Amino acid sequence: MSNLLGSFVWYDQMSNDLPGSESFYAKVVGWKIAPNTMNNQRYSILQAGGEAVGGLMPIPAEAKDVPPMWMGYVAVDDVKTYAGKVKAAGGAVHREPTEIPNVGTFAIVGDPFGAGFLLFKGNGEGPPDVASMAPGRVGWRELHAGDGPKAFDFYSGLFGWTKGDTMDMGPMGKYQLFATQAGQPGGMMTKMPQSPMPFWLYYFGVDAIDAAGGRVKEAGGKVLNGPMEVPGGAWIIQCLDPQGAMFALVGPKG
Repeated sequence: MSNLLGSFVWYDQMSNDLPGSESFYAKVVGWKIAPNTMNNQRYSILQAGGEAVGGLMPIPAEAKDVPPMWMGYVAVDDVKTYAGKVKAAGGAVHREPTEIPNVGTFAIVGDPFGAGFLLFKGNGEGPPDVASMAPGRVGWRELHAGDGPKAFDFYSGLFGWTKGDTMDMGPMGKYQLFATQAGQPGGMMTKMPQSPMPFWLYYFGVDAIDAAGGRVKEAGGKVLNGPMEVPGGAWIIQCLDPQGAMFALVGPKG
Protein backbone atom coordinates (compact mmCIF):
# COMPACT_ATOMS: atom_id res chain seq x y z
CA MET A 1 0.00 0.00 0.00
CA SER A 2 2.96 2.38 0.48
CA ASN A 3 3.18 2.97 -3.28
CA LEU A 4 -0.53 2.54 -3.96
CA LEU A 5 -1.58 5.05 -1.30
CA GLY A 6 -2.97 8.22 -2.86
CA SER A 7 -3.16 6.89 -6.43
CA PHE A 8 -6.29 6.72 -8.55
CA VAL A 9 -7.26 3.07 -8.96
CA TRP A 10 -10.75 3.20 -10.47
CA TYR A 11 -13.17 5.47 -12.31
CA ASP A 12 -16.87 5.24 -12.91
CA GLN A 13 -19.78 7.22 -14.28
CA MET A 14 -23.01 7.65 -12.36
CA SER A 15 -25.64 7.39 -15.08
CA ASN A 16 -29.35 8.10 -15.46
CA ASP A 17 -29.41 5.85 -18.55
CA LEU A 18 -27.15 2.84 -18.05
CA PRO A 19 -27.81 1.20 -21.46
CA GLY A 20 -27.24 4.57 -23.11
CA SER A 21 -23.92 5.00 -21.29
CA GLU A 22 -22.83 1.51 -22.29
CA SER A 23 -23.60 2.19 -25.95
CA PHE A 24 -21.98 5.64 -25.98
CA TYR A 25 -18.68 4.75 -24.31
CA ALA A 26 -18.30 1.45 -26.14
CA LYS A 27 -18.55 3.37 -29.42
CA VAL A 28 -16.49 6.42 -28.47
CA VAL A 29 -13.66 4.90 -26.40
CA GLY A 30 -13.87 1.30 -27.57
CA TRP A 31 -14.38 -0.20 -24.13
CA LYS A 32 -15.81 -3.69 -23.92
CA ILE A 33 -18.75 -3.95 -21.51
CA ALA A 34 -18.66 -6.84 -19.02
CA PRO A 35 -21.25 -7.77 -16.37
CA ASN A 36 -20.62 -7.36 -12.67
CA THR A 37 -20.04 -10.81 -11.18
CA MET A 38 -18.80 -9.70 -7.73
CA ASN A 39 -22.22 -9.03 -6.19
CA ASN A 40 -25.84 -8.37 -7.12
CA GLN A 41 -25.46 -4.62 -7.64
CA ARG A 42 -26.35 -3.22 -11.05
CA TYR A 43 -22.97 -2.23 -12.40
CA SER A 44 -21.23 -2.53 -15.78
CA ILE A 45 -17.47 -3.12 -16.00
CA LEU A 46 -15.41 -1.29 -18.63
CA GLN A 47 -12.54 -3.32 -20.06
CA ALA A 48 -9.52 -2.33 -22.15
CA GLY A 49 -7.02 -4.89 -23.36
CA GLY A 50 -8.77 -7.55 -21.30
CA GLU A 51 -8.37 -5.61 -18.04
CA ALA A 52 -11.03 -3.80 -16.03
CA VAL A 53 -10.38 -0.07 -15.90
CA GLY A 54 -13.66 1.42 -14.71
CA GLY A 55 -17.41 1.07 -14.52
CA LEU A 56 -20.85 2.48 -15.18
CA MET A 57 -23.58 2.54 -12.56
CA PRO A 58 -27.09 3.94 -12.11
CA ILE A 59 -27.38 7.02 -9.95
CA PRO A 60 -28.40 5.68 -6.50
CA ALA A 61 -31.87 6.54 -5.24
CA GLU A 62 -30.42 8.49 -2.32
CA ALA A 63 -28.49 10.68 -4.82
CA LYS A 64 -31.32 11.18 -7.31
CA ASP A 65 -30.68 14.94 -7.44
CA VAL A 66 -27.02 14.46 -8.41
CA PRO A 67 -26.37 14.89 -12.15
CA PRO A 68 -24.53 12.24 -14.19
CA MET A 69 -20.78 12.56 -13.70
CA TRP A 70 -17.46 10.74 -13.67
CA MET A 71 -15.79 10.07 -10.33
CA GLY A 72 -12.31 8.81 -9.45
CA TYR A 73 -11.38 6.42 -6.62
CA VAL A 74 -8.21 7.14 -4.65
CA ALA A 75 -6.58 4.25 -2.78
CA VAL A 76 -6.12 4.50 1.00
CA ASP A 77 -5.26 1.95 3.67
CA ASP A 78 -8.14 2.88 5.98
CA VAL A 79 -11.22 4.63 4.59
CA LYS A 80 -12.58 5.76 7.97
CA THR A 81 -9.25 7.28 8.99
CA TYR A 82 -8.87 9.14 5.72
CA ALA A 83 -12.45 10.36 5.81
CA GLY A 84 -11.53 11.95 9.13
CA LYS A 85 -8.43 13.48 7.57
CA VAL A 86 -10.53 14.97 4.76
CA LYS A 87 -12.82 16.62 7.32
CA ALA A 88 -9.90 17.86 9.40
CA ALA A 89 -8.35 19.46 6.30
CA GLY A 90 -11.55 21.36 5.49
CA GLY A 91 -13.15 18.90 3.08
CA ALA A 92 -16.52 17.18 3.32
CA VAL A 93 -17.72 13.58 3.65
CA HIS A 94 -20.85 13.11 1.53
CA ARG A 95 -21.21 9.40 2.22
CA GLU A 96 -19.66 7.77 5.24
CA PRO A 97 -17.51 4.64 4.77
CA THR A 98 -19.62 1.92 3.15
CA GLU A 99 -18.79 -1.65 2.25
CA ILE A 100 -19.27 -2.98 -1.30
CA PRO A 101 -19.87 -6.74 -0.98
CA ASN A 102 -16.84 -8.73 -2.17
CA VAL A 103 -15.10 -5.57 -3.42
CA GLY A 104 -14.01 -3.22 -0.65
CA THR A 105 -14.93 -0.08 1.28
CA PHE A 106 -15.48 3.42 -0.06
CA ALA A 107 -16.48 6.90 1.07
CA ILE A 108 -17.64 9.79 -1.11
CA VAL A 109 -15.80 12.97 -0.18
CA GLY A 110 -15.08 16.46 -1.46
CA ASP A 111 -12.10 18.76 -1.21
CA PRO A 112 -12.50 22.14 0.57
CA PHE A 113 -13.73 23.77 -2.65
CA GLY A 114 -16.29 21.12 -3.61
CA ALA A 115 -14.54 18.85 -6.12
CA GLY A 116 -15.68 15.29 -5.42
CA PHE A 117 -13.77 12.01 -5.36
CA LEU A 118 -13.90 8.68 -3.53
CA LEU A 119 -11.67 7.10 -0.92
CA PHE A 120 -11.28 3.38 -1.55
CA LYS A 121 -9.76 0.33 0.14
CA GLY A 122 -10.11 -2.85 -1.88
CA ASN A 123 -10.36 -6.36 -0.47
CA GLY A 124 -7.48 -7.32 -2.75
CA GLU A 125 -4.52 -5.21 -3.80
CA GLY A 126 -3.76 -4.40 -7.40
CA PRO A 127 -1.51 -1.98 -9.25
CA PRO A 128 -2.64 1.63 -9.66
CA ASP A 129 -3.74 2.96 -13.01
CA VAL A 130 -0.28 3.71 -14.37
CA ALA A 131 0.70 6.45 -16.79
CA SER A 132 -0.59 5.29 -20.15
CA MET A 133 -2.16 6.95 -23.16
CA ALA A 134 -3.12 3.56 -24.64
CA PRO A 135 -6.68 3.27 -25.96
CA GLY A 136 -9.15 2.66 -23.16
CA ARG A 137 -6.76 3.67 -20.38
CA VAL A 138 -7.05 6.77 -18.25
CA GLY A 139 -4.10 8.81 -19.46
CA TRP A 140 -4.46 11.95 -17.34
CA ARG A 141 -6.29 13.28 -14.28
CA GLU A 142 -7.00 16.99 -14.05
CA LEU A 143 -8.46 19.06 -11.25
CA HIS A 144 -10.31 22.26 -12.13
CA ALA A 145 -10.00 23.64 -8.63
CA GLY A 146 -11.67 26.34 -6.64
CA ASP A 147 -8.19 27.60 -5.77
CA GLY A 148 -5.30 25.80 -7.48
CA PRO A 149 -2.48 26.40 -4.95
CA LYS A 150 -4.68 25.72 -1.93
CA ALA A 151 -6.11 22.60 -3.59
CA PHE A 152 -2.59 21.27 -4.16
CA ASP A 153 -1.81 21.81 -0.49
CA PHE A 154 -4.94 19.82 0.45
CA TYR A 155 -4.15 16.80 -1.72
CA SER A 156 -0.43 16.90 -0.97
CA GLY A 157 -1.12 16.97 2.75
CA LEU A 158 -3.64 14.15 2.45
CA PHE A 159 -1.87 11.80 0.02
CA GLY A 160 1.73 12.98 -0.28
CA TRP A 161 1.41 14.17 -3.87
CA THR A 162 4.46 16.04 -5.15
CA LYS A 163 4.82 19.05 -7.42
CA GLY A 164 6.14 18.83 -10.95
CA ASP A 165 6.57 21.69 -13.40
CA THR A 166 4.28 24.72 -13.31
CA MET A 167 3.14 26.02 -16.69
CA ASP A 168 1.98 29.59 -17.27
CA MET A 169 -1.15 29.53 -19.43
CA GLY A 170 -1.61 33.29 -19.59
CA PRO A 171 -5.17 34.40 -18.85
CA MET A 172 -6.02 30.82 -17.83
CA GLY A 173 -3.55 31.01 -14.96
CA LYS A 174 -0.99 28.48 -13.74
CA TYR A 175 -1.16 24.77 -14.52
CA GLN A 176 0.48 22.70 -11.79
CA LEU A 177 1.69 19.22 -12.65
CA PHE A 178 1.66 16.67 -9.81
CA ALA A 179 2.55 13.05 -9.21
CA THR A 180 1.32 10.49 -6.71
CA GLN A 181 3.70 8.32 -4.68
CA ALA A 182 3.45 5.74 -7.46
CA GLY A 183 4.42 8.33 -10.07
CA GLN A 184 0.90 8.56 -11.49
CA PRO A 185 0.68 11.91 -13.32
CA GLY A 186 -1.89 14.66 -13.39
CA GLY A 187 -2.40 18.40 -13.31
CA MET A 188 -4.48 21.04 -11.60
CA MET A 189 -5.44 24.65 -12.13
CA THR A 190 -7.89 27.18 -10.76
CA LYS A 191 -11.13 26.64 -12.68
CA MET A 192 -12.39 29.10 -15.26
CA PRO A 193 -15.00 31.59 -14.01
CA GLN A 194 -17.64 30.11 -16.30
CA SER A 195 -17.32 26.67 -14.68
CA PRO A 196 -20.15 26.44 -12.14
CA MET A 197 -18.15 24.42 -9.62
CA PRO A 198 -14.76 22.70 -9.17
CA PHE A 199 -14.46 19.21 -10.64
CA TRP A 200 -12.09 16.41 -11.60
CA LEU A 201 -11.76 15.68 -15.32
CA TYR A 202 -10.48 12.33 -16.60
CA TYR A 203 -8.81 11.80 -19.99
CA PHE A 204 -9.48 8.47 -21.74
CA GLY A 205 -7.02 7.19 -24.32
CA VAL A 206 -8.18 6.74 -27.92
CA ASP A 207 -6.51 5.58 -31.12
CA ALA A 208 -6.89 8.90 -33.02
CA ILE A 209 -8.30 12.13 -31.65
CA ASP A 210 -10.09 13.44 -34.76
CA ALA A 211 -11.84 10.13 -35.40
CA ALA A 212 -12.81 9.92 -31.73
CA GLY A 213 -14.26 13.43 -31.83
CA GLY A 214 -16.39 12.36 -34.76
CA ARG A 215 -17.64 9.37 -32.79
CA VAL A 216 -18.58 11.63 -29.85
CA LYS A 217 -20.81 13.71 -32.12
CA GLU A 218 -22.27 10.70 -33.96
CA ALA A 219 -23.21 9.10 -30.64
CA GLY A 220 -25.02 12.19 -29.36
CA GLY A 221 -22.27 13.86 -27.31
CA LYS A 222 -20.64 17.29 -27.69
CA VAL A 223 -17.05 18.38 -28.18
CA LEU A 224 -16.55 21.47 -26.00
CA ASN A 225 -12.86 22.20 -26.63
CA GLY A 226 -10.23 21.02 -29.07
CA PRO A 227 -8.55 19.26 -30.63
CA MET A 228 -5.61 20.86 -28.83
CA GLU A 229 -2.00 19.68 -28.85
CA VAL A 230 -0.42 19.22 -25.42
CA PRO A 231 3.23 18.81 -24.39
CA GLY A 232 4.58 15.47 -25.52
CA GLY A 233 2.79 15.52 -28.86
CA ALA A 234 -0.58 14.12 -27.80
CA TRP A 235 -3.88 15.77 -28.69
CA ILE A 236 -6.91 16.25 -26.46
CA ILE A 237 -10.59 17.10 -26.68
CA GLN A 238 -12.95 17.89 -23.82
CA CYS A 239 -16.49 16.61 -24.17
CA LEU A 240 -19.95 16.09 -22.73
CA ASP A 241 -21.70 12.74 -23.08
CA PRO A 242 -25.42 12.66 -23.99
CA GLN A 243 -26.35 12.89 -20.30
CA GLY A 244 -24.18 15.94 -19.66
CA ALA A 245 -21.29 14.19 -17.87
CA MET A 246 -17.96 15.81 -18.73
CA PHE A 247 -14.99 13.73 -19.85
CA ALA A 248 -11.94 14.15 -22.07
CA LEU A 249 -10.09 12.10 -24.66
CA VAL A 250 -6.37 11.95 -25.40
CA GLY A 251 -4.56 10.39 -28.33
CA PRO A 252 -2.48 10.99 -31.46
CA LYS A 253 -3.62 13.29 -34.23
CA GLY A 254 -5.76 11.65 -36.87
